Amino acid sequence: MRLALTALIATFLHVTSGLAASKPEVEAQFRAWLANDLWPEAKAQGISKAVFEQAFSGVTLNFDLPDLVMPGEKPQTPKEQRQSEFGSPGKYFNDKTVNAVTSGGAARVGQYAKILKAVESKYGVPGPIVLAIWGRESGYGSVKIPYNAFTVLGTKAFLATRKDMFRKELLAALQIVEKGYIGVASMKSSWAGALGQPQFMPTSYLEHAVDFDGDGKRDIWNSVPDTLGSIGHYLAQYGWQRGRDWGYEVSVPQNVSCSLEGPDRGKPFAAWAKLGIARVNGKPFPASETNREGFLLMPAGRHGPAFVVTKNFYVIKEYNMSDLYALFIGHVGDRIGNGAKGFSAGWGDVGGLYRSDIAGLQKVLEKKGYDAGGADGFPGFKTRRSIGDWQMKQGLPATCFPDKDLVKAIR
Repeated sequence: MRLALTALIATFLHVTSGLAASKPEVEAQFRAWLANDLWPEAKAQGISKAVFEQAFSGVTLNFDLPDLVMPGEKPQTPKEQRQSEFGSPGKYFNDKTVNAVTSGGAARVGQYAKILKAVESKYGVPGPIVLAIWGRESGYGSVKIPYNAFTVLGTKAFLATRKDMFRKELLAALQIVEKGYIGVASMKSSWAGALGQPQFMPTSYLEHAVDFDGDGKRDIWNSVPDTLGSIGHYLAQYGWQRGRDWGYEVSVPQNVSCSLEGPDRGKPFAAWAKLGIARVNGKPFPASETNREGFLLMPAGRHGPAFVVTKNFYVIKEYNMSDLYALFIGHVGDRIGNGAKGFSAGWGDVGGLYRSDIAGLQKVLEKKGYDAGGADGFPGFKTRRSIGDWQMKQGLPATCFPDKDLVKAIR
């Protein structure tokens, strides 16, 4: 029966596929999809009809959300990438944002000292790291989270380029209400469907949110203890190593290739030191790290600061799959926790390429036999080190970061 209903909806969509459907037509398709496609799966997962109807009562598609594909249209890779994680690296660390999250965290260290101590005791995650994430995600709860989660997730599950992922999140959101964790009216999300002050996707909420204030609810919208405890639990679940730092800013000699970076090219800290890599503050790496694995990180290649990071850096990255995000959290955590200053090395004026330019560069690199991590338009570590390897083979100085001249030269 489910297959027949799905086929009926597919036929309906196909009829209008010669021409982009009008918004009223798409709304009608959406209502049919909710009733005939989503509801049978939700019911099979234990969602009651009452919860399902309450969740979608009055819900209509939000056509203003990004990355939507109307029936009858083909997906288009955006020329530009608007998310700050993928723009110019230096802009991600602008003084206004860094200072706001730092000062906000410093002001809350004493205010929430007891809760933060309890979070660290239970999960091993230092308070400054938890605060930095809270501040980055929701401005310590001050940022408005205005959207109806079922509107956002419903729209994206029906029209987004990643329908399957958002369908899973939509079903998880229904589970949250079904289990009584929060009411439908309180299910507010970001434009991407992330929930509450820690900005958890619904599947992450089910897996990682905790009741840290003991009131019987996992309320990441209104409860500070639940928010802080849930962030700590999230990082612990992904393998946070108690007692280790996230990483250290370092100087990398010119004779050490920037193509050595990446989580799959780790070396003991002693080995990095033997190569001449040293902390910029002149202190040695902690003795406890001597034989433990560290990883070279150069998020702007030779155009910015360099780091040797621990596995905890990659645990932070599980929160948001961006090197710049994880570095921001670690760095601001240091500022909150011990008054650290800015990076020793500055950020170069790079990162102004279109996402489509970088995707084209990645395709060329992969045709030449390099593993650029796919042609997604994001200059991740595999792209950066592939650039460095190519540059060295051409007898060029390795910079390990894309720029306009490189795009022209490599083609």
